Amino acid sequence: MAMEHVTIYREQGRYAGWPANYGMWVWDNEIVLVFTAGYHLTGSGFHTRDRNRPFSTLQARSIDGGKTWQVGAIPCRIPGNRALSADEHVNQGLRLDEVLDGTDAPGPPPGGFDFSQPDFAIMCARTGLRAGSRSFFYYSVDRCQRWQGPFLLPTFDQPGIAARTDYIIRGPQECLLFLTAAKRNGDEGRVFCAHTKDGGSSFRFRSWIGPEPEGFSIMPASVCIGHDHILVAVRRCGKPVGYAAIRHWIDLYVSTDAGASWTFLCQPVSETGAGGNPPALTKLSDGRLCLTYGYRSEPFGIRARLSRDGGNTWGRDISLREDGGCHDLGYPRTVQRPDGVLVTAYYFNDEPDRERYIAATLWRP
Repeated sequence: MAMEHVTIYREQGRYAGWPANYGMWVWDNEIVLVFTAGYHLTGSGFHTRDRNRPFSTLQARSIDGGKTWQVGAIPCRIPGNRALSADEHVNQGLRLDEVLDGTDAPGPPPGGFDFSQPDFAIMCARTGLRAGSRSFFYYSVDRCQRWQGPFLLPTFDQPGIAARTDYIIRGPQECLLFLTAAKRNGDEGRVFCAHTKDGGSSFRFRSWIGPEPEGFSIMPASVCIGHDHILVAVRRCGKPVGYAAIRHWIDLYVSTDAGASWTFLCQPVSETGAGGNPPALTKLSDGRLCLTYGYRSEPFGIRARLSRDGGNTWGRDISLREDGGCHDLGYPRTVQRPDGVLVTAYYFNDEPDRERYIAATLWRP
């Protein structure tokens, strides 16, 4: 099939973004995507959003394999009714961290989850990105029709935890979470693996994924390719030497002992453009792997790469689109439909000084 681009959410004057922070789930041809939306403001820097107006967390659902979407408020309880995972994009008075200890604060995990339930989903959320950031999660047992939570995640004895949604279910009572900790100096960030084997009653630190970086290693994207064989792609940034001079890329790590230890495997993408972009890693029905990411240098757009050998080597870039107006785009999620078609969702722009919107590309690898 030819690539088909569809609009999930777009409103004049709004700023919608960052699906990678929240999550995307698929059940046959039913797909759910979570993202956030604020307000566009000309001249406000790299992200042209109005920091003095609130963001809101939205959820989109498609029942026809990503061709059409219905969008509404996410059906969950959010402390203070503030946006999830958007504190760095708003000024004081609008941040989630300011109300996280209120009467509707996250509670301890209740446990008793059956992770293998077919309509089960987990969504992680956070306050900030650096030291002091706190994280929590929600779960759903009905394909995201309702989210239960929030439930507080431990600090794992780290300066801060910045959770985006990434997990691997290993059995009815066992699940791995892939999270980002603040570094010892308080900056973001370093990726690690956490583990529960008691149905979510407790989560324990399991392993670091790679050494502490000079720049950052954040936003893991995992996939299980065998019972104990796991791959994790991470967003990398080199040592800061001025914004334009920093290199951004994607690294890939492998574990053959269910996340207890990790080895660097390769660098599937050597450059993701100015500011960098997180990976989405998807295991295809034929056994291949697909890595998708936003490219933030000209030509601005969304790209993919495929691997036929378990991530050891990767093919050339596949351009899903390269018509972006500027580098404020990307943060993709990718799922596969039963017919083999991939649905890659992301945030995008047509012109630098216009709204940011959520779109998807439907394509066959």
